[in-house]
Amino acid sequence: MARIKGKDTGIERKLRSALFAKGFRYRLHVRALPGCPDLVFPGRRKAIFVHGCFWHLHEGCTGYRLPRTRQDFWLPKLEANRERDRRTLSALRWKVAIVWECELKNLARVLKRLSSFLADEKH
Repeated sequence: MARIKGKDTGIERKLRSALFAKGFRYRLHVRALPGCPDLVFPGRRKAIFVHGCFWHLHEGCTGYRLPRTRQDFWLPKLEANRERDRRTLSALRWKVAIVWECELKNLARVLKRLSSFLADEKH
């Protein structure tokens, strides 16, 4: 578990480079905000969270499968992640977008959605 990264994951880097190429500038992991969002656009008061399908229980996704062993360990741990996500979203007073790991298989669709999310009015 020590080798599992919470920042600068492959899916996060993929999204960041695509947004940067589109001309969007952001701040990374602003600890002053609840939940420490992955990408923060302070001038727009918007944030993006990049969620791994397994770690954040993306149900209905092929990336979410509960391990067959030690379910008494994994289920409470993953449910706690989901509950923490709910608390974070309610505490953060900015507009928030969540990008799931499985969505990045179609990067063009994600970029289209995020471009419209970020292009909205500033406040």
